[in-house]
Amino acid sequence: MQNYDTYNEFYLLKQRSTMPLNQLATAYVQLTLNINEHHTGYVDAYYGPKEWQQGLTKLPLTKLAIEAERLYQQITELAAKNHTTSQTWQLRLHSLEANLRAAKTFIAHLQGHTLSFDQESLALYDAVSPHYGEADFDTLLGQLDTLLPSSVTFGSSATLNQRLNDFRSQFIIPKQHIAKVFNAAIEKARELTAKHISLPVHENFNVALVTNQVWSAYNWFKGNSYSLIEVNTDFPIYIDRAVDLACHEGYPGHHVFNSLIEENLYFKNGWVEYCVYPLFSPLSLLAEGSANYGIEVVFDKKDRMTFEQNVLFPLAELDSSQVELYYQVLAVLHKLSYVDNMVARRYLDAEITHAQAIELLMKYALSDEKKSQQRLKFIEQNRSYVLNYNLGQDLTKAYVENQLAQVLPANATPLQVIGLRWQILTDLLRNPRCASMLK
Repeated sequence: MQNYDTYNEFYLLKQRSTMPLNQLATAYVQLTLNINEHHTGYVDAYYGPKEWQQGLTKLPLTKLAIEAERLYQQITELAAKNHTTSQTWQLRLHSLEANLRAAKTFIAHLQGHTLSFDQESLALYDAVSPHYGEADFDTLLGQLDTLLPSSVTFGSSATLNQRLNDFRSQFIIPKQHIAKVFNAAIEKARELTAKHISLPVHENFNVALVTNQVWSAYNWFKGNSYSLIEVNTDFPIYIDRAVDLACHEGYPGHHVFNSLIEENLYFKNGWVEYCVYPLFSPLSLLAEGSANYGIEVVFDKKDRMTFEQNVLFPLAELDSSQVELYYQVLAVLHKLSYVDNMVARRYLDAEITHAQAIELLMKYALSDEKKSQQRLKFIEQNRSYVLNYNLGQDLTKAYVENQLAQVLPANATPLQVIGLRWQILTDLLRNPRCASMLK
């Protein structure tokens, strides 16, 4: 595996007849690094030449806007001239064009130009979330009302929110057991993923428990197939989150996704634009969507329940007597995920106040007030990014299942179905697509 000091030689070997596009891609990487000087966190991961990142001067946004427009015009012209090239090459051109469009949009945002929620999500993530209202979620609240027992803590006057949080409290992982529960979930997720994806031999990550963050967990990909995964312990961590986070942040989620991109597109293909991952870009829809969808690819419902009840519950020293009801409740809660998009759209479009946004989150996302405050801070910080989790998951799943239906033999066995599904997902992770290319 090449080290950082030999990357420039590696690029020269790969350029050959593709010099114009590689030069443009290099300029895009440098533009992205410069945007990060104005908004720390814009660059989610970087593992390119060290000298590109060192000694950066904070350039005026006006200059960055001009450079972004110049590069965008170049890539659109290049794409128009190369309409007969291979599908792989078209994928590269289209992705770089979408990334530059997102960069232009984010620079404009930093300059004070605000788009509506839908306009912003289309420009940054190549997608627009479906519009749902309260009526779409009221039926689900009714289902929870039927499922949930009365609250021991709050009595007969308890709200649905209080009843849910009271019921879920029995499934909180005690802090002293968090590490071993997560380690067990990670080991299992890696074992199952490695059966279907050839992982880099040296891939690895460490887990750290942190506080005072707007997110529940975060994967910091450092390059050379290594990640640091941080888990926020500001709020209680429920037992089901162990598998969720092990898969989403690790296997086959962000850690695997970034490792495969680095290995396949950056090292193997020499596509320099993939040495940087801007958070507010079309890649995030697939990153978050595949990380969420990957959970159900790794664990089918029955296997997950068995693993959690037989392994994780005992490690956490939790009573699993009401676990069947717990899974029913979780299934309904999952269907409420688009509440975030509804609240974010209305709040960012100035249709509701801060207090009204909290009220909607508490009523329809059923988070308590403190958790709702944290969620709204995430929305304020990351804006339309929220759609990447749910819409991204739905688009990724639909793409994989549609591709599966086209290649699945009529007499396919369950094992063949599983294997083909993994093949399609792995190919998608190795060769990422924008949202409009998933349809």
